[in-house]
Amino acid sequence: MADRPSTPILDQVTVPADMKTLSDAQLRQLADDVREETISAVSVTGGHLGAGLGVVELTVALHAVFDAPKDKIIWDVSHQCYPHKILTGRRDRIRTLRMEGGLSGFTKRSESEYDCFGAAHSSTSISAALGFSVARDLGGEGGDAIAVIGDGSMSAGMAYEAMNNAGHLKKRLIVILNDNEMSIAPPVGAMSSYLSQLYAGEPFQELKAAAKGAVSFLPEPFREGAKRAKDMVKHMTVGGTLFEQLGFSYIGPIDGHDMDQLLAVLRTVKDRATGPVLIHAITKKGKGFAPAEAARDKGHATGKFNVVTGEQKKAPSNAPSYTSVFAESLLKHAATDSKICAVTAAMPDGTGLNKFMERYASRCFDVGIAEQHAVTFAAGLAAGGMRPFCALYSTFLQRGYDQVVHDVAIQRLPVRFAIDRAGLVGADGATHAGAFDVAFLANLPGFVVMAAADEAELVRMVATAAAHDDGPIAFRFPRGEGVGVEMPANPEVLEIGKGRMIREGSKVAILSFGTRLQEVEAACEALAAKGITPTVADARFAKPLDRDMILKLAADHDALITVEEGAIGGFGSHVAQLLADEGVFDHGLKYRSMVLPDIFIDQAGPREMYDVAGLNASDIEAKVLEVMGVATIEKRG
Repeated sequence: MADRPSTPILDQVTVPADMKTLSDAQLRQLADDVREETISAVSVTGGHLGAGLGVVELTVALHAVFDAPKDKIIWDVSHQCYPHKILTGRRDRIRTLRMEGGLSGFTKRSESEYDCFGAAHSSTSISAALGFSVARDLGGEGGDAIAVIGDGSMSAGMAYEAMNNAGHLKKRLIVILNDNEMSIAPPVGAMSSYLSQLYAGEPFQELKAAAKGAVSFLPEPFREGAKRAKDMVKHMTVGGTLFEQLGFSYIGPIDGHDMDQLLAVLRTVKDRATGPVLIHAITKKGKGFAPAEAARDKGHATGKFNVVTGEQKKAPSNAPSYTSVFAESLLKHAATDSKICAVTAAMPDGTGLNKFMERYASRCFDVGIAEQHAVTFAAGLAAGGMRPFCALYSTFLQRGYDQVVHDVAIQRLPVRFAIDRAGLVGADGATHAGAFDVAFLANLPGFVVMAAADEAELVRMVATAAAHDDGPIAFRFPRGEGVGVEMPANPEVLEIGKGRMIREGSKVAILSFGTRLQEVEAACEALAAKGITPTVADARFAKPLDRDMILKLAADHDALITVEEGAIGGFGSHVAQLLADEGVFDHGLKYRSMVLPDIFIDQAGPREMYDVAGLNASDIEAKVLEVMGVATIEKRG
């Protein structure tokens, strides 16, 4: 464990109220202490480092000026919330971040009264803050509402929907735009260029008068100088800033690491604001830790690391990650098919498309944090004759579901959805679990839904998707490393809706969908020692189902168990519907469906999470024994 840093001022602070007696000079020292404590803690736990380091001064200033938890501080996405947690009574547990039974890596209402609104997906903070503001004015909980949103999150339409509504309602509301020119990937789009124009070429010292507050908030003697400084920024764009056109008083840009500026602006806004205000703060992601500042992603997400060198500690592995297997496979198809293109939403590295982007820049599109747009954009590409692969994490695809239904499925457009991070993902917990995509996609007419049992199957499914031009198709795969199987040199295109037999047995059949197949195999090895030899099949497809294979399994066995890494309503439910429609249950088949339980599972290691879910080998073995213990099972003729 890293040595604890010396933090004399932070040692005096347990909750934000303890900061009220500190001088401005002590608050500056407190920020330094919080930065050191954040670096030390994340070196032990791993996690989202760069975002938190970029908002240390802002976090200290917010808690020094405002009165949380009465005042509601809402952290968009909340990758940046570690300093906030340190200052709000959780410092003693900060080295349990993202661990089983420890602190969440995101804000979480059930964890602390200071986490007024949970997050983990982006661009929700302004909507939530406006809700708090209206609730206050309607007699609900009092206090100010402050949304802290990054420039990357401002690429999502929801942020503008909220700002548009806030400008219309004219409620007292504070939005802090944390502009670090860095989301998870380098920012893209017109908004990024626009923000850059707002402060490009104008040194901060020339704007310090404006930084003392919006012109209308200042005492009369100071207004003229401040107005001139503010106008330098305003007149870079025709008609003032976009934010002012939306009904916000715009303040900035200010130096988000200058405590004097931050305190002055926040105190002025607190004292004088009446309607919606936007404070534009320029920050540096990874600030104060050289390895993070130098990293391509500015230390966005890191494993445990050496505090001195920044070197991350990663376990060696001989197996490639599923994401890299997808990326390499897609590159091979793109090399021979110029119609293949790729779309992602601010996650080129996370989805493996950074390699595609380097080689085929004109055919790869990072649309920013805008999953709804990504899906419909891909639909337009497909309608225009291209073969788009829309690569999104399962948890983020949820944000584009209406577009999947309306713009893709109804029109039967051949968009290929590469769904990464399927199943339980570990330290990011419930907010990032890929639990629901099978259920919400397999519901849709004409959709093909596949799940890879291993990395070789993933390669085959990429080939199948590339060749499929008859409507939408999706394939899902988990986070992390594969199982080390031999990879096919020339992967075949799978027959749509056809599974495969893995091993022949008797009495009980296990039908697996996805990467639980390895756990099924392990369970069968344990069962063999007890003289039990289940039949095992890999479904490959949740839609369309392999009707012939499933009905044969049902006919040849007295019990059928399905296993999947998804929620109720997915693969197992579709199998049950088929069996019911065919009258199979009328003849006494025992059927069990092993799915994720009807709960949100908190962060832990993936294996520990699957223990909670009851989907590891020992659970599958127990399910087989349970079914067999009901009655003597004889093979039906």
